[in-house]
Amino acid sequence: MVIKPRVRGFLCTTTHPVGCAENVRRQIAYVQGNGDVVDGPKRVLVIGSSTGYGLASRIVSAFGSGAETLGVFFEKEGTERKPGTAGWYNSAAFHAEAEAAGLYAKSINGDAFSDEVKQRAIEEIRSHMGQVDLVVYSLASPRRQHPKTGEVHSSTLKPIGSATTQKGINTDKGEIQEFHLEPASQEEIDNTVAVMGGEDWQFWIEALDEAGVLADGAKTTAYTYVGEKLTWDIYWHGTIGAAKKDLDRRVLDIRERLAAKGGDARVSVLKAVVTQASAAIPAMPIYLAILFKVMKARGTHEGCIEQVDGLFRDSLYAEEPHLDDEGRLRADGKELDPAVQAAVGELWEQVATENLHELSDFAGYRQEFLQLFGFEVDGVDYDADVDPLVPIAQLI
Repeated sequence: MVIKPRVRGFLCTTTHPVGCAENVRRQIAYVQGNGDVVDGPKRVLVIGSSTGYGLASRIVSAFGSGAETLGVFFEKEGTERKPGTAGWYNSAAFHAEAEAAGLYAKSINGDAFSDEVKQRAIEEIRSHMGQVDLVVYSLASPRRQHPKTGEVHSSTLKPIGSATTQKGINTDKGEIQEFHLEPASQEEIDNTVAVMGGEDWQFWIEALDEAGVLADGAKTTAYTYVGEKLTWDIYWHGTIGAAKKDLDRRVLDIRERLAAKGGDARVSVLKAVVTQASAAIPAMPIYLAILFKVMKARGTHEGCIEQVDGLFRDSLYAEEPHLDDEGRLRADGKELDPAVQAAVGELWEQVATENLHELSDFAGYRQEFLQLFGFEVDGVDYDADVDPLVPIAQLI
């Protein structure tokens, strides 16, 4: 079939397998171009490995460090009538490239929140990898069925304490609008923390440790975003922020557990990038479009692969990691450069529908958004017939 993008709001309902594969190959080439990650990981579990920062983590581990990788994700395969999800095609491409490079790679497609998937991962590690020396937690899901209670929790994007009105963009129309958001109830806060907080990360580490499949000296990291004042009302001071602060609390117990075997646990702070999750947050698309303009002009613009590659080389496996006062690893310094934030803030006050393309890089934002789904990738013929049936041979 010939596949074209169909966009509704922050969702693209179609995906392009060839474009997704080309995206993966370009990320691999970037990592390989930077040489080996010195003293990097050799056996890696990535929970949430099919898109965004999780996919980048798997690529850096495999192609920067030669690591065996086990990925966990929840994606849909294509049919003869309908394309699969971007994460499915990304993972299929990763497996094809890993096999060509002689790298061990297996994946589990299922609910990472469940005890059943955790047990399948443990069995695979024990049978074929022995132990893992790095666990990356990079899940992004709107809901979670709790493995102990069976209760289904759904997350919300709301401020805490008081209502807020934020500048945003109608991405379908390319128009600046104001978005009014009522404050979250305590139940909504609790549900968001249950979905996006650190409990499941902690469950994973406890299960892996108790099963004896964490190597001595093993590291683990989960990703977060802090940002600056322009996004704090809906992000850091909102329901998502409450969940991210839960990561900061739970990492202390995880770190104590791993330290007993010479290991470490850190929350890693990464910069704002275009992901399916960030596209859903009202203020983020316009913030990102302005940030892109400022950082591209300074030659400091980065996407997921640049961020994660730098995190591994400069902090996660560096003798002198970039740590903040909370003990987090920081890779967001270029975004939070005071000069960058001042320039972004100035444009933020001025931007309107009439000058959107002049004062922001909305075109660049939209291109990166479409590239998440395999579209607008240079060198791909989008008028050609493609087969939406792309198998992943190494699924467990």
